[in-house]
Amino acid sequence: MTPSTDTSGGGPVKQGVQGSAGTGGAERSVDRDAGSVRVPPQLRAADVARVRAEAGSGVRGEHTHSEVPIPRPVVQRASVRGQILDALRTALLAGELRPGEVYSAPALGEQFGVSATPVREAMQQLALEGAVEVVPNRGFRVVERGARELAELAEVRALIEVPVVLRLARSVPVERWAELRPVAEATVRAASSGCRATYAKADRAFHRAVLLLSGNEQLVQISEDLHRRSQWPLVGGAAARGRADLIADAAEHAALLDALIARDLDVVRGLVGGHFAGGAA
Repeated sequence: MTPSTDTSGGGPVKQGVQGSAGTGGAERSVDRDAGSVRVPPQLRAADVARVRAEAGSGVRGEHTHSEVPIPRPVVQRASVRGQILDALRTALLAGELRPGEVYSAPALGEQFGVSATPVREAMQQLALEGAVEVVPNRGFRVVERGARELAELAEVRALIEVPVVLRLARSVPVERWAELRPVAEATVRAASSGCRATYAKADRAFHRAVLLLSGNEQLVQISEDLHRRSQWPLVGGAAARGRADLIADAAEHAALLDALIARDLDVVRGLVGGHFAGGAA
């Protein structure tokens, strides 16, 4: 094991590297008591090297890559932070980054095949979102959340979204609701995959599509932030939602859309209220 220093804090973080057969990733122990974490290999070293070669005379020190597994055009450094942020969010939802553990930006940067800078920037965004907290001289700790916080988030979201949806149910033309059918169906497909990260993204997309009909961008942004926070895993993996829970949640989306198209306000009221009361994402 060799020490790696996180320049966000300066202290050494012990880490061990073990090849991950068939994935191109790596397992790495971060701190003595943090165990190991496997982060999705969004930025494999081979892809980084290939794209750098294709980029030719890019700006010195700039990191470019194509996203895996979907081929993309050459991406300039400005996009690296966003892709790292997406990868870290996926790792959080999948439980790869575990509550209570501390992770070093340089160590994660090596796994992604980039410098520590875009990782640190992405982690700082996650800190603003309440998913991690800065640990001086060490790195970033994944926040430990309990069932009470999840219930509080659900209550706040209900206070915002329920009256908005009920108002929209009375005013939005039926054809506009019908246009959201593909978005609702996407949540059903995502739930069937059993992947929490995949479903979380589809779930947020559906709620966002509904709230956008209000024309209030501030409301949409606030609601989406609360929604994202509600999706972070609980400490110890408590109350983790399985495939059956995701499918049931997605079915409520489809039923809600049916009720909105039918202008059945009683059913709409019951569904939106129950959606949050049941701790739905």
